[in-house]
Amino acid sequence: MKFTIYTDPHQFAIQADPILERNEDVYSLFYGVLVSIKSGSYQNPFMAVLEKEGHVLALLQMTAPYPLNIIIVEEDSIESIIDELVARLREEAVAISSVIGVKQVAFHFASKWTNVEATERKVVNEGIYRLDTIQTDLTYSEGHWRNAVDKDVALIAKWYTLFEIDAELPPTENEVVQQQVEVFIQNNEVFVWEVDGRVVSMMKKARPTKHGVTVSMVFTPEDERKKGYARSLVAKVSAELLKEYDFCILFTDLANPTANKIYREIGYQQITGFAHVEWL
Repeated sequence: MKFTIYTDPHQFAIQADPILERNEDVYSLFYGVLVSIKSGSYQNPFMAVLEKEGHVLALLQMTAPYPLNIIIVEEDSIESIIDELVARLREEAVAISSVIGVKQVAFHFASKWTNVEATERKVVNEGIYRLDTIQTDLTYSEGHWRNAVDKDVALIAKWYTLFEIDAELPPTENEVVQQQVEVFIQNNEVFVWEVDGRVVSMMKKARPTKHGVTVSMVFTPEDERKKGYARSLVAKVSAELLKEYDFCILFTDLANPTANKIYREIGYQQITGFAHVEWL
């Protein structure tokens, strides 16, 4: 097997894109991050391909401090492919703190890497949900949606940090959060639900691919929860996004039944299981 590490994302994309485009919804995270890498949004990304006789067996991508994302193309050979990946990553002394991918792939890799490099681990079971059509019988909360604007920067930055805490994501420095939120708003990527002039919930669109886009960073502060604001916001904005894209993608924590119920009510359907395994 041939293991190649790429520094040029465009060369990597020549190998990756045909595979990503065949399963654009399931591989939307990998695909969307690669689009951002090509645009220069990430510094020093890790990109690698495992192949045999010219056939791609696996794709790897990592933008530290985020997880290693692994796609196994030849799932019938998952055991031997992962054994080879573990060996090659050890040879290259690649530092990996967590892994993410389709559940079967993430768990297989984690079991081998745990034996080699780490012992304790934390597992988050996620679902990838896809939306093609909004349910027509939805009821909506009072208020309306709008794009976030400059006056919302301070609030969105505060909620960004709270969202990271809720989602148990690596914390981002306040200065970086401020800069990122300003860019998000400038690019019309953040949306809010407003009631009587008061912003009560937010969401973001992210990682557009050829035919789809991801809904992310859905957040409502504690004192505004259980009022239907997030569901109304996600439903209304998803409907707008479907005017531009064929489908929307949303990642959920399967341990949160309330959120999963809300998204299903909107019309999102789970298409696969995803797992994030972190070594402590």
